[in-house]
Order: sequence, then structure tokens, then C-alpha cells
Amino acid sequence: MIAFAATCDAIAATPSKLAKIALVGAYLRGLDDANLEAAARFFTGNAFAARDERTLSLGGRTLVRAAQHAWGIGDDALHAAYRATGDAGRALGPFVRPPADLGLFRETLAPARLRRLLEEIAAASGPHAQRRRLVLCERILGACTEPLEATYVIKILAGELRIGLREGLVADAIAAAFAREPAAVRRAMSAAGDVGAVAVAARHDRLDAIAVGYHAPIAPMLATPIPYADAYPALAAGTWLVEDKYDGIRIQVHVTPARVALFSRALNDAAGAFPEIAAAFRDLADSAVIDGEIVAERDGRVLPFRYLQTRLQRKDISAALLAEIPARYIAFDLLARGDRVLLDEPLAERRALLAQTLSGVGDRVLAAPWTPLAGNDAADVAARFAAARERGNEGLMFKRSDSPYAPGRRGKWWLKLKRELSTLDCVVVAVEWGHGRRAQVLSDYTFAVWGPEGLVPIGKAYGGLTDVEISEMTAWFQAHRLPKDEAERAYAHFGFGRGEIPVDPAVVVEIAFDVIMRSSRHTSGYALRFPRIVRLRPDKAAAAADTLARVDAVYAEMLAREGVRG
Repeated sequence: MIAFAATCDAIAATPSKLAKIALVGAYLRGLDDANLEAAARFFTGNAFAARDERTLSLGGRTLVRAAQHAWGIGDDALHAAYRATGDAGRALGPFVRPPADLGLFRETLAPARLRRLLEEIAAASGPHAQRRRLVLCERILGACTEPLEATYVIKILAGELRIGLREGLVADAIAAAFAREPAAVRRAMSAAGDVGAVAVAARHDRLDAIAVGYHAPIAPMLATPIPYADAYPALAAGTWLVEDKYDGIRIQVHVTPARVALFSRALNDAAGAFPEIAAAFRDLADSAVIDGEIVAERDGRVLPFRYLQTRLQRKDISAALLAEIPARYIAFDLLARGDRVLLDEPLAERRALLAQTLSGVGDRVLAAPWTPLAGNDAADVAARFAAARERGNEGLMFKRSDSPYAPGRRGKWWLKLKRELSTLDCVVVAVEWGHGRRAQVLSDYTFAVWGPEGLVPIGKAYGGLTDVEISEMTAWFQAHRLPKDEAERAYAHFGFGRGEIPVDPAVVVEIAFDVIMRSSRHTSGYALRFPRIVRLRPDKAAAAADTLARVDAVYAEMLAREGVRG
């Protein structure tokens, strides 16, 4: 794993996508099949393939104990290192001991060997499972010989690789390493749910043999927001399908004869929360992967999103709850059917096949109604928007009829139009290192409003600022971390999690969001759905940020509007 770690460190040090691709490709090209399969998965930050439901079930405490046992780290040194970095790998890796200082049997780690040890960790079960996982972690750490190697091995164990390497770049690197078409590699990865298997298939020119990996969620295609305006130039070219934008939960359904899975955007199977939806899909004649949204619906009208939260928070769904909050699945895309992957087919064809696929399914599943868009007349768009809102939905979706399905991508093929609630001016109280290409900057902000006795957190956001702004703010936050004693009080007072770095509460950000909900997750008693940063507010002092009373008012306004909607 020494060469893997050196490659990761070089990747993290360069912002160039082409350089990242070249580094990964050069490393992968020199591996045999077993190490190639494992390393390709590790580069995506995962221990196992996406379609593999095994987990390591390793908590931070287990990793710390393993490192302490293997390397003799004292509590004070460990505490200081973790507070300084906020990253398990960076904190623990430098403590690696040379072989002579260890009483452990030492073995050489290579990607394939690490994969086998990770499989043993995932397989640990029974009353002694925790002890078994600890011993295996010690064995893995004991095999590390250099700080850099230990750092990245721990990052894999913790699921926190964070080197600015998105899965799409790994696909491009595989293509470059073995002289294959990037589109073919990406298509195979989306279909298979296993980047390791795709890497080996690419080496041997067998990408066409990759089959659909049912029950491995495909990253959902995303829509680009457009503002509500007097003109819509983006809609002038092409033919568009217009749908309502639903106020529900994005769910990708995977149907096979053995199982129906309802994957949320967090990749959790929500079939237990919506048993009537899962039951309806059991009537499907073919295996299929379907994209859509679950909405709460009563008497033909869509209920606000917060009603669905009640369903998601329950492990057992009673008959009374099923009757109180009926759910329906609105299907709007078909990604695979049988052995056929449909990602590259135009939307119009996918929608026609979707209608055929859903024939005979019960009334709990509905193909999303759509209408064609004739031109980009603003009055027509406004009328459609008002009608969608009257139906209880958030706004409109515009989808090019010739668009492919681009997993995980946001572009000009799909557009969304909606109006947001009022924004809130909030104070940043903690920051975290980002993920993917933002792994080297502090891009994740925990923000708060003023309560009767001081600041109270209300959410986290990581989107909205430019790369330049994030870079400048990273330098500011690094220089304005709270001193140790104040940071300790902040951890205790705010209940910050691992990785959150308390900072001087002086930066104000304007936050937009879709929905505000009552929640015990934050001490404010509220949570925001899809919060995002609109802009920095250097013109506003922290003392002038919004209050909990203002949040109460926005929440009451939302409830009143929902009451008007029925």
C-alpha cells in the first residue's frame, strides 16, 4: 500500500483533473488483476463495490484503540493530533512504529491483501465480533511501515479518503490506463456498480460483457436550477418534456424476482418505511431500475414533505400510519430493464419503455404526467408553474426529450424551476474539511442563529460559494480556530461531531433552503431541508444575524401557505 498511498498524496496535492487522471492511470496500469480490482475500489473511497452491501462497521473508537495498541499512542498525544487535523488518517498515521518496536507479526500490505482483511472485518459477527474487528484492525495497522501508508490505510478503514478524486475521474483514469473509451467505462460502471470489476474488464477489453448490477444504486441525474423570471432563454432550443417538481423523496427502485429495493439518495433501502410501494413493484413483469419520487398524498392532493418524515423515522409502519399518511411513487425515468442498460437512450424512448414497464402495476405507482413545451413563452411557463403549485408541488421540471441519463451530473439537459422560502442570515460556528475535489479546503459549514441564550445551530451547508471564496475562507478559518479551552467548551455546548472544527463565530452567510422542519437534530429545534449558501455577508456583523424568533416566523409562514394549499 506504500505506492497506493504515495499516489493518493500526489493526487491530493494537485488541483488538475488531467494530472489526477494520469496519476491514477499510471498506478493502475502496473497492477495485476487482483490488486487492480481492489485498488480501483479504494480510489473511490470505498472498501467494497457499490453493489456489495457489506459494511466494515468500524467506529472511530475502534480505530483509535487499534492504533493505541499497535503503536503505543498516549491519550494526550492522540487528543492533540486529532484536534489539530480533524482527520483520522492525518492524526493517527504519523504515529506508525517501525517493525523492531512491534511485537506483532508483520505482513506486507498490498491492495488485494488489504481487501481480504477488510472482508474478514465485514464478516465478523456474534458476541465476539467487536473484539475480532479490533484484532484485525491492529493486524492491518501493524503491517504499515511508513506514516504515509498508515495515513491512507486508516482513511480507507474510516471511509474518509477525501483526496479530490471523484468517481468520474477514476473512470477516466481506467479508460486512459487501458486505452478504452471513457464513455464506455462510465456506462459499465453505472451498470455494474463495481468499479473494480470494470477496471479488470477494461484491461481485458470485456466492457461489453458487464451486466446490470441490480441493487447497486446508480447516482441520480441532477437538474440545474433556473430562476423564476420574465424570460427563459435556456428553453429556446430543443424539445422539452415538462413535469411537476414533486415535494417528496427521490427514490431509485431496483426490482428483481428476489427483491424490491427502494434506494434513497443516501443509498439507504427505504422499503421498510414504504411497504405498500415495495409491494406494488412486486407485480412488475421484468427486472428494472426506475427513478422517481415518493410523495405523501391524500384525497388526490400532495401533502408537504414533512409528512413523509414521520414515515422515514419509523421502523415499524402500522396500519394506522399507512392510512394517515398514504404514499405514492411517481416514476419519471427507466434506467435498466432486464439485461438492457438504458442510460444512453434518449429520454423520449426511456419514457415510452417506462409506460410499458409499469402496465399492470397498482395505483400506488404512477408514471409522472408530462406535457411538451412549445417554445419558451414566459406567460405559458408562469401558468404551468401556478398550476403545479396549486396541485401541491414545488414547481416545474424541464427535460430535453433527447437527453441521456447522466448519473450524478448536473447540466443543461434537465432544468428545475421553483421559488424558495425566505433566506436566513446565519453565523458559521464550525467548519469541516470537504470531500472529493474539495478535500483540501474547509468547505462544510455548520451555521447557527441567535436564541435567547446565545447561538443555536440550525444546519450544515457546503454548496453555493465559488472555489476562490472557499479557498479564501479556508485561510480565514484556519487562522480563527478557537483556542483549545474555548474549543472544548464549544464541543460540549453545541454537541459538535467528529471532524467539526469550532471557529470564531464572526462570519455571516445567507442560507437558502427548500423546507424548514421541527427537529431534535439541532439545538435550535429546527432543521433545514437542502440548505445552501447564497452568499457571504461581510457587510453584516454576527450580532445582526437572524434569530430563532425569525425562524419561528418563517416556519409559521410555511405552515400557513400549506394550509392554503389544502
